Amino acid sequence: KYHGPAILWALFVLIICSIHLDSVDKSPMFFEGFDKLTHCGLFFTLIVLVCFGIIRQQKPRPLTYTGAFAIWATSVFFGGLIEVLQASVFTWRSGDWNDLFCDVLGACMGIFSVMLTVEAIGKK
Repeated sequence: KYHGPAILWALFVLIICSIHLDSVDKSPMFFEGFDKLTHCGLFFTLIVLVCFGIIRQQKPRPLTYTGAFAIWATSVFFGGLIEVLQASVFTWRSGDWNDLFCDVLGACMGIFSVMLTVEAIGKK
């Protein structure tokens, strides 16, 4: 019930990371590193949506640090799985350690912002 947006976003991330881009990344509309920024943003949004669903589901219990770590670890595993799929299944894409780093960075930013917001609301 509460995880619908997160599940849809995860499917969107999987699809967007598996499509054949041809020479889109060489377009003058995009700058160097746009792909890395996109990975970071995709995983930031994924973490926020998953946490939102869990917070709404667990009302009135707060999101714990253990729960936040489990969400983060699952997201990092998902990012690693996408990179393995890009390297082995989606041969038109390339698995890249830098992409995985940006996935982890986006997940860290997402967890940090959610935990900061939860703490700030709790101190209200």
